[in-house]
Amino acid sequence: MTLEVLLQQIRACRVCEAYLPLGPKPVLRAAASARLMIVGQAPGRRVHETGIPWNDPSGDRLRLWLNMPREAFYDEQRVAIIPAGFCYPGTGASGDLPPRPECAPLWHPQLRARLPQVRLTLLVGSYAQAYYLGKRAKKTLGATVQSWQEYLPEFLPLPHPSPRNQRWFALNPWFEQDVLPALRQRVDALW
Repeated sequence: MTLEVLLQQIRACRVCEAYLPLGPKPVLRAAASARLMIVGQAPGRRVHETGIPWNDPSGDRLRLWLNMPREAFYDEQRVAIIPAGFCYPGTGASGDLPPRPECAPLWHPQLRARLPQVRLTLLVGSYAQAYYLGKRAKKTLGATVQSWQEYLPEFLPLPHPSPRNQRWFALNPWFEQDVLPALRQRVDALW
C-alpha cells in the first residue's frame, strides 16, 4: 500500500467516532520525502475547524522554536505532521481531552514504515513521548525533555508549546537556553 492510499484510509477512519463530540476529522500531513516528523497530541477545536495542524497559538510558538516560517512548516514534502490522535477529542475540566488511545497504535506504525526519509521526530508533549518512548521516558515531562540527548538521533522530546504552559517555561529556563538552540541546529541540518 502506498503512503497516499494509507493517508486516504486514515482520513476516512471512523474507529472512535462514537467518542468524538464534533465527529471524526483526521488532521495530518505527510509525504514520503519528509525528513522531519512532528508528533503532537491531538487537534484542538480551531485545528479541527480549519483542518490545518498547529493552526493556533501553540503552532505559532512551535514554529518560533523551530525558527521556521509557515510555508516551510506546512511543506509536507519536508515536514510530516502526525499527532498521537488525529481527531479533536473534546474538552475536559482543564483543557482538551487526551488523544483517543486507538489512534496511534492503529496508524503510526504503518505511517512510519512509509516515511523512510524521516531523520528526526519531535515528540511534542507527554502523550507523544509516552507512545514513542514508553519505559524510556522519565517520570516527568520536564525530566524527559531535560534528558533530550538520550533520545537522539531518532527523537527529540519537547514540552507542549501551549500558552497554558507559561509557568513551566518560567520554571525551566534551561529549555530556552539549552534545548532550543540544539533543536534549531538539528532541524536546520535536515535540509
